[in-house]
Amino acid sequence: MLQPKKTKFRRQQKGRMKGMAQRGNQLAFGSFGIKATESCWLTGRQIEAARQAVTRYMKREGQLWIRVFPDKPYTRKPAEVRMGKGKGSPEGFVCPVTPGRLLLEVEGVPYEVAKEALRLGAQKLPIVTKFVVRRDYVE
Repeated sequence: MLQPKKTKFRRQQKGRMKGMAQRGNQLAFGSFGIKATESCWLTGRQIEAARQAVTRYMKREGQLWIRVFPDKPYTRKPAEVRMGKGKGSPEGFVCPVTPGRLLLEVEGVPYEVAKEALRLGAQKLPIVTKFVVRRDYVE
């Protein structure tokens, strides 16, 4: 599962996700990708499930890049515990995603294979995504 090896602090504030993605919104490595159209917190398990779905469909041909990494810790209080008494204990790590952020990129496979593989990967994610193609791509 994706998570940082070490963090400076165990807990972090929730923060706000407003506006469009300012970074990571252009294809950098592959010719095809999926782009988020909504904001959400992606967990390492969701990213891993999408990665497995894409690589299985591509049958280990081509190359896949994961453009997001869950590095924000989130906390949770146990069930049936009264409010107060401090912040909850760390539960896991998430990656805050805003609209326009590229999540996965693919290279080295035909257009149809890439589109279907990324569609299967997008089904594993909790948000609506959009398939994008590099501008200078020629079949």
